[in-house]
Amino acid sequence: MKFYTIGVYGKTEKDFFTALDNKNIDLFCDIRQRRGVRGKKYSFVNSLKLQKKLKELNIEYLHIKDLAPTKEIREAQKEEDNRQNTLKRDRTKLGEKFVTEYNKQIIEEFSFEELLNFFQKNNFNNIVFFCVEEVPVACHRSLVAKKIIEIYNQKIEDL
Repeated sequence: MKFYTIGVYGKTEKDFFTALDNKNIDLFCDIRQRRGVRGKKYSFVNSLKLQKKLKELNIEYLHIKDLAPTKEIREAQKEEDNRQNTLKRDRTKLGEKFVTEYNKQIIEEFSFEELLNFFQKNNFNNIVFFCVEEVPVACHRSLVAKKIIEIYNQKIEDL
């Protein structure tokens, strides 16, 4: 099994789906709380459009809401972004409070072993974890990737 992460900001629709195709992704794990993006530019990752396109590409879709940050955790990051006078799309790293709370409330409580067993049982080979931020370390997908690296001891590439 190989694992990847991907964000959408900074990518065109073509670039986004080409990246998935180039790595032969067979399972797309959406780890967003809310599966929509405002505006026309990234509407292709709104849940229904995204799932339709993935189906056309023969990529399975899985929404793992339990890996999404809670509203309170997102609010902590929003406060940090405001302190730093940074827009979400321009963020280059996660705030300390976000990381601490996400790890405590989400990572430590989530059964990665169960998820990995599901991947193996269903013979998925190339799995991508998706959220919107362009910079991986500015997104919770980097924390998910870090945990998978701990379990599998392998590099995870951001697409």
